[in-house]
Amino acid sequence: MNLRDDARALSDDLVRLRRALHRTPELGLDLPRTQEAVLAELDGLPLEVSTGDGLSSVTAVLRGGRPGPTVLLRGDMDALPVAERTGLDFAADNGRMHACGHDLHTTMLTGAAKLLSAHRDRLAGDVLFMFQPGEEGFDGARHMLAEGLLDAAGERPVAAYAIHVLSAGLPSGVFRTRGGTAMAASNVLRVTVRGEGGHGSMPYRAKDPVQAACAMVTALQAWITRTFDVFDPVVLTVGTFHAGTQTNVIPETAEFQATVRSFSPTAQARVKDGTVEVCRGIAAAYGVGVEAEFTALYPVTVNDDGEAAFVADAVREALGEERFAPQQQPLPGSEDFSRVLAEVPGAMIFLGAPPAGADHERSPNNHSPLAEFDDAVLADGTAAYAELAARRLAATPTASA
Repeated sequence: MNLRDDARALSDDLVRLRRALHRTPELGLDLPRTQEAVLAELDGLPLEVSTGDGLSSVTAVLRGGRPGPTVLLRGDMDALPVAERTGLDFAADNGRMHACGHDLHTTMLTGAAKLLSAHRDRLAGDVLFMFQPGEEGFDGARHMLAEGLLDAAGERPVAAYAIHVLSAGLPSGVFRTRGGTAMAASNVLRVTVRGEGGHGSMPYRAKDPVQAACAMVTALQAWITRTFDVFDPVVLTVGTFHAGTQTNVIPETAEFQATVRSFSPTAQARVKDGTVEVCRGIAAAYGVGVEAEFTALYPVTVNDDGEAAFVADAVREALGEERFAPQQQPLPGSEDFSRVLAEVPGAMIFLGAPPAGADHERSPNNHSPLAEFDDAVLADGTAAYAELAARRLAATPTASA
């Protein structure tokens, strides 16, 4: 089967669907219009389709013509609360945006379902398609796992793959992945400092929570650099800081929140306890109260070494040697596909998709209101999904037993 040529024949339909999804982005776990669009694309295919109970997920099983194992393919569907500023003629105008390229992921996965359905008689096993909402902070993968995703085909998958596009940092059409840690764990630190309000001209008659909160922010950065190995790093960035209502009023409270990224379970556990203790220590020194809460969101994304090597070989053989570039370092972003990879050996794969003619090192990054993605990668992403499933099924010893 020539899946690459078949995918190219779908190019017009892939572009149409991707742009339709881009115009109507939805957030979180409830994506009724996106779910409807996916179901319409899958209608008429020889798939066993089901939808989620507590979220707008779509799960589809393709039964191959010969007995064998199951391979899982994932595409996430949700967008971000970002007001788009690309100026594209299919840009969203509802204050939301597919700024992370999930519209491409969804499109490529529907394309793979069509390709593999057309060749189902030659598949030595089953393919499980995972259309997932809520990746952007809503832990949609955890919800789908809880609803029985991995048992949807009757037999748990032997491998799982997800492709994620990048609007910067990788040339268009180039794939990459690595064995071991591929992406960071994501955590949130929320801190509320409680002092005693007063007049701004007489701070000695108050207990200033702003000063204490600022000291905490600075101390946290210093503590991290003096605690963690540079080869097992932690990144802490304060994204919000709120306090006060007027220049001459010392407020009673100050609040800040930070994202905390780590690349190993050991570092994640250590930073959880340590950040809270730093905040408590600073609060004691300043004589103020503090409520510090550390919440673990997504665990470290760990690729199986063998599956990562399999992906590299499959891409090179199917699309060309120049289409794969080894990933040297993990990405500090995070993914709830990590939860699937904790259950099933597999790989998170990245695909460069900066706009045509752009310098991929300087183009706006994922999550930017200016982020653009090249529709030209849709066919190759579709082919890659299909090739990975077909080749992995054919490579499994039980498939030929």
